[in-house]
Amino acid sequence: MAIHTMEDLMVAELRDLYHAEKQLIKALPKMAKAAQSPELKAAFAGHLDETKVQVTRLESVFKLLGQEAKAKTCEAMLGLVKEGQAAIEDTMAEEVRDCALIAAAQKVEHYEMSGYGTLRTWALQLGHADVAKLLAQTESEEKAADQKLTIICEGLMKQHGKQMAAAH
Repeated sequence: MAIHTMEDLMVAELRDLYHAEKQLIKALPKMAKAAQSPELKAAFAGHLDETKVQVTRLESVFKLLGQEAKAKTCEAMLGLVKEGQAAIEDTMAEEVRDCALIAAAQKVEHYEMSGYGTLRTWALQLGHADVAKLLAQTESEEKAADQKLTIICEGLMKQHGKQMAAAH
């Protein structure tokens, strides 16, 4: 897709996020399976459901823009998913692995927050208030997921603090 206008750029970036979300749908079940904390397993499972809704929301955005919902390979998400897979495969204590999974997931959340925030701003500037509203909704969900992961990790670190520190 040739990019000549801000509209073109916005659509290209939407396609990138569309691919990113679809990659996350594949990665979250693996992360949930690898997690030991019931709270973390539930958070990953809940975010999987939320991510499926976000994909549908992006499809609505494409429709509002008169564009085909088509993915463009998101190299950044492929790398972030690869980091998450490394956390699953590395040999480490269970509670440490949970924190490693959270770190990988939060990198994903921050990537998504950045992408949705940028696109929301562009949509507003380009006169697509309806699109901006949908993007803001997803951005808000990503921020909430990030916060939830922080709280879970803090709890795990308090719960297992002595064990985690003893590993040093």
